[in-house]
Amino acid sequence: MPRAPTTSDAFNAVAEPRRREILSFLALEERSVGDIVAGLGIEQPSVSKHLRVLRDVDLVHVRRNGRYMFYRTNAQAIRPLHEWTNTFQKYWQNQLLRVKERAESKREPVSIASKSIPKSFEEES
Repeated sequence: MPRAPTTSDAFNAVAEPRRREILSFLALEERSVGDIVAGLGIEQPSVSKHLRVLRDVDLVHVRRNGRYMFYRTNAQAIRPLHEWTNTFQKYWQNQLLRVKERAESKREPVSIASKSIPKSFEEES
Protein backbone atom coordinates (compact mmCIF):
# COMPACT_ATOMS: atom_id res chain seq x y z
CA MET A 1 0.00 0.00 0.00
CA PRO A 2 1.56 3.34 -1.00
CA ARG A 3 2.21 5.89 1.70
CA ALA A 4 -0.13 8.88 1.84
CA PRO A 5 1.36 12.19 0.76
CA THR A 6 2.74 14.29 3.63
CA THR A 7 0.29 17.04 2.77
CA SER A 8 -2.77 14.85 3.13
CA ASP A 9 -3.26 15.34 6.88
CA ALA A 10 -1.57 16.46 10.08
CA PHE A 11 -0.54 12.93 11.08
CA ASN A 12 1.40 12.39 7.87
CA ALA A 13 2.94 15.86 8.11
CA VAL A 14 4.34 15.28 11.60
CA ALA A 15 5.72 11.88 10.65
CA GLU A 16 8.86 13.74 9.52
CA PRO A 17 11.17 14.47 12.52
CA ARG A 18 12.30 17.89 11.23
CA ARG A 19 8.68 19.06 11.06
CA ARG A 20 8.11 17.99 14.64
CA GLU A 21 11.27 19.86 15.58
CA ILE A 22 9.99 23.01 13.84
CA LEU A 23 6.59 22.70 15.54
CA SER A 24 8.29 22.40 18.92
CA PHE A 25 10.43 25.43 18.15
CA LEU A 26 7.33 27.44 17.25
CA ALA A 27 5.34 26.25 20.26
CA LEU A 28 6.16 29.17 22.54
CA GLU A 29 6.34 32.10 20.16
CA GLU A 30 5.92 33.31 16.61
CA ARG A 31 9.18 33.22 14.65
CA SER A 32 10.52 34.24 11.27
CA VAL A 33 12.04 31.77 8.82
CA GLY A 34 15.47 33.24 9.64
CA ASP A 35 14.91 32.62 13.37
CA ILE A 36 13.99 29.00 12.64
CA VAL A 37 17.07 28.52 10.44
CA ALA A 38 19.36 30.03 13.07
CA GLY A 39 17.70 28.32 16.02
CA LEU A 40 17.57 24.83 14.58
CA GLY A 41 20.56 24.86 12.25
CA ILE A 42 18.53 23.68 9.27
CA GLU A 43 19.17 25.11 5.80
CA GLN A 44 16.68 27.79 4.70
CA PRO A 45 15.32 25.90 1.66
CA SER A 46 14.60 22.89 3.85
CA VAL A 47 12.88 25.04 6.51
CA SER A 48 10.74 26.67 3.83
CA LYS A 49 9.77 23.28 2.40
CA HIS A 50 8.77 21.94 5.81
CA LEU A 51 6.86 25.10 6.69
CA ARG A 52 4.95 24.79 3.43
CA VAL A 53 3.83 21.26 4.35
CA LEU A 54 2.89 22.35 7.88
CA ARG A 55 0.96 25.31 6.48
CA ASP A 56 -0.85 23.13 3.91
CA VAL A 57 -2.25 20.92 6.69
CA ASP A 58 -3.00 24.00 8.84
CA LEU A 59 -0.58 23.13 11.66
CA VAL A 60 1.01 26.59 11.42
CA HIS A 61 -0.32 30.03 10.64
CA VAL A 62 1.71 32.59 8.73
CA ARG A 63 1.72 36.37 9.04
CA ARG A 64 3.49 38.67 6.63
CA ASN A 65 5.20 41.82 7.92
CA GLY A 66 6.79 43.59 4.98
CA ARG A 67 9.10 41.11 3.34
CA TYR A 68 9.24 38.84 6.39
CA MET A 69 7.03 35.85 7.08
CA PHE A 70 6.30 34.94 10.68
CA TYR A 71 5.05 31.48 11.65
CA ARG A 72 3.25 30.23 14.74
CA THR A 73 1.60 26.97 15.67
CA ASN A 74 -2.11 26.47 15.24
CA ALA A 75 -3.15 24.97 18.58
CA GLN A 76 -6.61 23.97 17.33
CA ALA A 77 -5.12 21.87 14.52
CA ILE A 78 -2.62 20.27 16.89
CA ARG A 79 -5.36 19.25 19.36
CA PRO A 80 -6.35 16.03 17.48
CA LEU A 81 -2.69 14.94 17.50
CA HIS A 82 -2.48 15.57 21.22
CA GLU A 83 -5.72 13.73 21.96
CA TRP A 84 -4.64 10.72 19.91
CA THR A 85 -1.22 10.48 21.56
CA ASN A 86 -2.82 10.98 24.97
CA THR A 87 -4.54 7.60 24.49
CA PHE A 88 -1.15 5.95 24.36
CA GLN A 89 0.18 7.99 27.25
CA LYS A 90 -2.59 6.58 29.46
CA TYR A 91 -1.78 3.07 28.25
CA TRP A 92 1.95 3.41 29.01
CA GLN A 93 1.32 5.01 32.40
CA ASN A 94 -0.85 2.01 33.28
CA GLN A 95 1.77 -0.43 31.99
CA LEU A 96 4.58 1.28 33.94
CA LEU A 97 2.46 1.29 37.09
CA ARG A 98 1.92 -2.47 36.70
CA VAL A 99 5.67 -3.04 36.26
CA LYS A 100 6.41 -0.93 39.35
CA GLU A 101 3.81 -2.79 41.46
CA ARG A 102 5.16 -6.16 40.34
CA ALA A 103 8.75 -5.17 41.09
CA GLU A 104 7.80 -3.86 44.53
CA SER A 105 5.87 -7.02 45.37
CA LYS A 106 8.92 -9.17 44.53
CA ARG A 107 11.39 -7.00 46.45
CA GLU A 108 12.62 -8.59 49.68
CA PRO A 109 12.68 -6.32 52.72
CA VAL A 110 16.18 -5.51 53.96
CA SER A 111 16.78 -5.60 57.69
CA ILE A 112 19.37 -3.12 58.94
CA ALA A 113 19.86 -5.10 62.18
CA SER A 114 21.09 -8.12 60.23
CA LYS A 115 23.82 -6.13 58.49
CA SER A 116 27.24 -6.20 60.10
CA ILE A 117 29.30 -3.04 60.40
CA PRO A 118 32.74 -3.29 58.76
CA LYS A 119 35.71 -3.27 61.21
CA SER A 120 37.26 -0.25 59.51
CA PHE A 121 34.12 1.81 60.17
CA GLU A 122 33.96 0.77 63.85
CA GLU A 123 37.55 1.88 64.41
CA GLU A 124 36.91 5.39 63.00
CA SER A 125 33.97 6.04 65.34
